[in-house]
Amino acid sequence: MKFSAPLLLALAFSANAIAAADAPPRVDAGLAAAAREQRPLLLDFQAQWCYSCYFMATHVLTGAQWDDAVRRAHVLEVDGDSPDGARWMEKLAIKALPSYVVLKPDGGELGRIVGEQPRDKFYAALHKILAGSDALDVLKTKAAGGSLEAAGDVLASYQARDAFDDGLAWYAQLPASTRTAADHDARVALWRERLRMQKALRSEDRDACVASARKVLASAVGCDRYYVLEGLIECSGKLPGGERKAVLQAQRPALDALLDRQVFVAAPACADQRSATLVAADLAKAVGDAAAEKAVLDRAIAFVRAALREDYARDRNLADNLRVYLQRAGRMEEHDALLPKLIAAYPDDYVYAYRYGRSLLERDQPSRALPFLEQAAQKTFGANRLYVAELHAKALLALHRRADAEKVVAEALQQNGPWFPQAAAKLKAVLKS
Repeated sequence: MKFSAPLLLALAFSANAIAAADAPPRVDAGLAAAAREQRPLLLDFQAQWCYSCYFMATHVLTGAQWDDAVRRAHVLEVDGDSPDGARWMEKLAIKALPSYVVLKPDGGELGRIVGEQPRDKFYAALHKILAGSDALDVLKTKAAGGSLEAAGDVLASYQARDAFDDGLAWYAQLPASTRTAADHDARVALWRERLRMQKALRSEDRDACVASARKVLASAVGCDRYYVLEGLIECSGKLPGGERKAVLQAQRPALDALLDRQVFVAAPACADQRSATLVAADLAKAVGDAAAEKAVLDRAIAFVRAALREDYARDRNLADNLRVYLQRAGRMEEHDALLPKLIAAYPDDYVYAYRYGRSLLERDQPSRALPFLEQAAQKTFGANRLYVAELHAKALLALHRRADAEKVVAEALQQNGPWFPQAAAKLKAVLKS
């Protein structure tokens, strides 16, 4: 469940198609439709660069359960890189993709689900939301009345919103009797500690972050273990070497067991294989075990290759994972052999032309990168137009083609209009370097 990377949506070559890409169905129109239909609005926030979105679209948002959800709610796909999508992501404080947010027709939120989820977990959560029992205000009322289950749900909801301070402040103002009981509830304690950990990580309180992470990891945290470990690896970075190694080494057996039993299996219980693999590799690296780092990456590469059997269109999530594993393992010859195959497997979008061009440019090969970046630039839209133009211009500048770079920048800025000011400023700065 990684959350930002500039990639592209496939569109037709015509100017009309490009203009249409900048004006996808607006959320306001979706709210109006939901009001007419007297149904809630389910917003599916996604992006072309989002590997977890590929997983959800292929493995979860399918079949009879999804058909039932579509009957119960007005469903709208929202591209996070479009102007309207970016505006609503900011409005709803969405920090991760994919995110599934259910709104009432008046715009009030009924609930949300964040990130890559296994099917059973996703639909259990969605059913609660669509039933109206997962709205934050409803849960708060139940929690104030003494429901420990609701108290845990409220804290989990604040976690999904990245609203760590707000969640802890809400918990602190619960009636004393409710809070006393909640303090002894394992699930409530787990979510409260996760909020404390994230707050400490954000404020760079390293010691508090480490302490909270260790408490969380001592609990039944399930498939979220690797996300918590990711935070622990980060916030333990300034511990003395021996102390840090001891803290992290203690976490390896549980993570190894998770990989063996719930990740690298035919029917994985944990959906986000990529995060599990990369965190395991990072954990091994942090404790100085290069052999284990290599072994987990090799295992992931072999697992994906066995599943795909050279058919890269079979499962885009796995195909994209393979690209990342090869790059992380430093197996660049294999990586470079794979990228043209991914371009061929997905000829109607620009994801892999862009990624390959970026990879080559990062390795100081602008002449090899340029054709791929030119291909990617032809049909970009929204924020992606600016990201691709930035690398396109950099490649041209590296090849001493300044006039062409200036043209690329000017055209992208003109097409972009007033949107995405930070990305636009970064694109302009390319010509000043």
